[in-house]
Amino acid sequence: MTEKILLITGASSDIGKEIIEQTNEEYDYIIAHHNGDEENLTELKKKLGDKLIFIEGNFKDKDATYQFVEDIKKIGKIPTHIVHLPAGRYENIKFSKLSWDKFENDLNIAFRSLVIILNNFLPIMAKNKYGKIVVMLTSCTTNIPPKYVASYVTSKYALLGLVKALANEYADKGIRINGISPTMIETKFLQNIPELLIEQNALNSPTGKNLSIEEVIPMFQFLLSDKSNSITGQNIAITNGNIM
Repeated sequence: MTEKILLITGASSDIGKEIIEQTNEEYDYIIAHHNGDEENLTELKKKLGDKLIFIEGNFKDKDATYQFVEDIKKIGKIPTHIVHLPAGRYENIKFSKLSWDKFENDLNIAFRSLVIILNNFLPIMAKNKYGKIVVMLTSCTTNIPPKYVASYVTSKYALLGLVKALANEYADKGIRINGISPTMIETKFLQNIPELLIEQNALNSPTGKNLSIEEVIPMFQFLLSDKSNSITGQNIAITNGNIM
């Protein structure tokens, strides 16, 4: 392995940007996926220059997802490390009001995209006997989920199944695949949730607040590092003081 290359899907999110900010010195290149909102990464581009590579991809569309993978191959920067963050919009909707389209949309964004990406890059990692993959899951997979988020929870459980299956399949190839399941984090991802629910979640926590991004990033750093070589197939909960 001559170069360390980090691929972050959903890089323009609050968490994606913070991962880039905190870990960029560890990598030769960082490929930052975005879906038409690269302006959110402008300041990081000014700081990191050519080390930060933008590639657009609309994961709602299957052909666009395949094209995203081909665009990575064209630049010749095959990832050694992958962080997968995308998720469908988190909304409180009763199951009786949910259409299959919403389930399909959430699965396409979060799950199908990762299947396509890993189907292309895991064989290369296996040949090189090295790879680190970290998938953003949710505390809904470690505890009783809240009501009215069935499509979101379903997509996260699909990802968890993929993490478990592939971690076992590639364990002897030097590849480590893990998930991170934090409780509610104060990010713009919560913008479609009623403020009252966000406040109630904070009050119900032993810390009296929701998680901050800074409290979550160290786990990403650890699982991406060689210090985690003995850990794979795990769904690691970040509980904000709660016992789960």
